Amino acid sequence: MKIYNTLTKRKEEFIPLKPGQVKMYVCGPTVYNLIHIGNARPMIVFDTVRRYFEYRGYEVNYVSNFTDVDDKIIKKAVEEGVEASVISERYIAECRKDMEALNVRPATTHPLATQEIGGMLEMIDTLIEKGHAYAASDGTVYFRTASFAEYGKLSHKNLDDLQAGHRSIQVAGDEKEDVYDFVLWKPKKEGEPSWTSPWCAGRPGWHIECSVMAKKYLGDEIDIHAGGEDLIFPHHENEIAQSEAANGKPFARYWMHNAFLNIDNRKMSKSEGNFFTVREIADRYDLQVLRFFMLSAHYRSPLNFSAPLMEAAKNGLERIVTCAGRLGELAAESEGGEKSALKMTAEEEENWRTAESLTAKYEAAMDDDFNTADAIAAVFELVKLANTTADESSTKAYVEAFSARLAKLCGILGLIIERKEELLDTEIEEQIARRQQARKEKNFALADQIRKELAEQGILLEDTREGVKWKRA
Repeated sequence: MKIYNTLTKRKEEFIPLKPGQVKMYVCGPTVYNLIHIGNARPMIVFDTVRRYFEYRGYEVNYVSNFTDVDDKIIKKAVEEGVEASVISERYIAECRKDMEALNVRPATTHPLATQEIGGMLEMIDTLIEKGHAYAASDGTVYFRTASFAEYGKLSHKNLDDLQAGHRSIQVAGDEKEDVYDFVLWKPKKEGEPSWTSPWCAGRPGWHIECSVMAKKYLGDEIDIHAGGEDLIFPHHENEIAQSEAANGKPFARYWMHNAFLNIDNRKMSKSEGNFFTVREIADRYDLQVLRFFMLSAHYRSPLNFSAPLMEAAKNGLERIVTCAGRLGELAAESEGGEKSALKMTAEEEENWRTAESLTAKYEAAMDDDFNTADAIAAVFELVKLANTTADESSTKAYVEAFSARLAKLCGILGLIIERKEELLDTEIEEQIARRQQARKEKNFALADQIRKELAEQGILLEDTREGVKWKRA
């Protein structure tokens, strides 16, 4: 199995620290709003990576954090007149709902930054003792970038190259020894959450959070650290510097980064009016379509989101779901009589050898830096083979083997291919009436829940002046 390592800029054979085990850390979202489809890409990509490792027999310790203390969270809390914890707890819960809807499995551990402050204070203290950090008179603690000789090895920058971009890592303050030094601990401002420290009452910098959570739940040295490519610099670069300076060991053997998601060939931006949350997409599509779309390109390739491409993804997934449904029907029909034979015919065995070769093709694609696009292509070939060779005359052994194999390979991709039972028109109208009554009673939580349940079953609602209109996705 080969992985493209951002650190070395080449594909490398995966050799775990401990045979049969994978220690993997993925940077999670900052929880101040509903997650958008850009957040969804790394969630889906690295959930799939985890699933494939497990398919290959590895035991995976998968850690993905929630950043629950941040300027954006505090800003939202001030706007609403509530504690910052109210905002973070609300959106952690909402994020979990979206992850479940995307069939992203919960991590082995989902640590919260605010619950790991003690470990952050210890690491900062260690960095100060080793001469890699220093405290300013106002209590701000900075990492001494010049003390870490390998700074820039992940982003492949050197300090001279960073001059033009220094504002992205500079924090206001007159006592910084170097413009590139970054904050490990910052003094509190009025109304902000804070913790007691030897330097001042304050809160941690963003970068130290992930270093400490990775250390606590995975150890000083881990196999894989992953996230979006926007995190390479400065976040992951700074994680490496502070972790390796504190622990005296290489931080992560392999660094994986997914490429950006664009909307209609433009960067996603609220100001551009092309910003979509996962919930908004769920109103238009089954989220399995979004997952399928995300995996239809290699994770290191930029991905362009558009309505035509989502429609293509919807049609592609439907081909697989239709095939799975047909195989299920054939298996049910084969009960009793000659077709229930548990042994394939000679011709079926020959066809099954082709199916095995397509499975090998799928595995080769996934072994080559998790090339889900080529893996999906192999699935389509398997679907074509099933559609052209399995029929009413096929043995139960043959159709069930195809059904199980298709489910297995799609399951690795996190794709649910069992067709949902279709609602009758009368049942839909009854649910809409329930929703309207809930809205009338101002029970908006129930109204939203009914809308979500209908969307999950492929029924999309549109509230108009003439009333509620619905259509099947």
